[in-house]
Amino acid sequence: MSYNRAALIDLPPGQSAFLWGARQTGKSTLLRERFPDSAAYDLLDSDPLLRFTAMPSRLGAELQSLSPETLAKPVILDEIQKVPALLDEVHRLIETRGLAFVLCGSSARKLRRAETNLLGGRAWRFELFPLTWAEVPDFDLLQALNRGLLPGIYPQRQYRRSLAAYVRDYLTQEVFNEALTRNAAAFSRFFDALAFCHGELLNYAAIARDCAIDAKTVRTYFEILTDTLVGHLIHPFHRAGGRQSISAAPKFYLFDLGVAAQVCRRTLTHTAGSEFGRAFEHFILLELVAARSYQEKDHRIEFWRTKSGLEVDFVLDRGAVAIEAKGRVRPEDLRPMRAFRDEFSPRRAIVVTAERDRRTIDGIEIMPYPEFLESLHGGNVI
Repeated sequence: MSYNRAALIDLPPGQSAFLWGARQTGKSTLLRERFPDSAAYDLLDSDPLLRFTAMPSRLGAELQSLSPETLAKPVILDEIQKVPALLDEVHRLIETRGLAFVLCGSSARKLRRAETNLLGGRAWRFELFPLTWAEVPDFDLLQALNRGLLPGIYPQRQYRRSLAAYVRDYLTQEVFNEALTRNAAAFSRFFDALAFCHGELLNYAAIARDCAIDAKTVRTYFEILTDTLVGHLIHPFHRAGGRQSISAAPKFYLFDLGVAAQVCRRTLTHTAGSEFGRAFEHFILLELVAARSYQEKDHRIEFWRTKSGLEVDFVLDRGAVAIEAKGRVRPEDLRPMRAFRDEFSPRRAIVVTAERDRRTIDGIEIMPYPEFLESLHGGNVI
């Protein structure tokens, strides 16, 4: 199945770019569609991987044999983090021959740790995420919450096998094999602990005790998952002079709904209950993250929680918009949003729901999720 992706990689002549995204988000497919006539090298292929690892300068020699018409288009280098030294050759070719490149990868962490040349601002940055609501024809909410929205997995009938393989072979193996962490047993215990702390306030000390490692290592593991683009750390919203709110502990969410369902061992059969509510909150967050990137906005996505337990799921643009995600909205569910509104006076206070009826109560907009997402992806929320 093909999808009309929202990510626009619109490059003027001579402009290079990085395209970052977790594995299987569709980066290679997108680049083939956007640049069908470009020279392309996939560094997951052992042949170019070995050639360029042994001698990065071979890239320039090979490109020299191509036609001027081909070289007028960006050269595609897929999985660039596999050969960090190749970036020096890319930089040279940009400077001396005026070539343009699209450098595609699933992690910049290894490049940064090796103090690799990241082209000194000469390349624009783009990101690709799993599919969004706006990109999926005949969107099915329960299917998305259970299967996730990785393009190759979402339509599969045997999606559980594919998700299990993704978690086993990529998340728990490849991240380790790239030397991002050296203690395989500790990382495996940490990954098991994600099932219990996903979408919750992170207590590093408690997780460290459960995994028999120190809290500093736990923090590093969460940084690894965010740097390899398989997770998002969402930090608390705090404003000086406000009521007693949580100001330090972040929350962590995996990058895909299906991967989270696999890690948390969750299968949803109906749109109700606490498990559905947590998955629905995760769904709305991922839509917010993707829309912010694709619309090239830079507002923060935070959450607000008081020490007494009042909580608003997402606070955008330093308090300008407050968003709560609820499968079903009961009168008592509006109490946290009222408290946030009274204290911070957001421009909009929105409760996104799986219910069908739109209404407004005390200035709080209660919106069915399709209506909210249409507004979000249309650029009308921020």
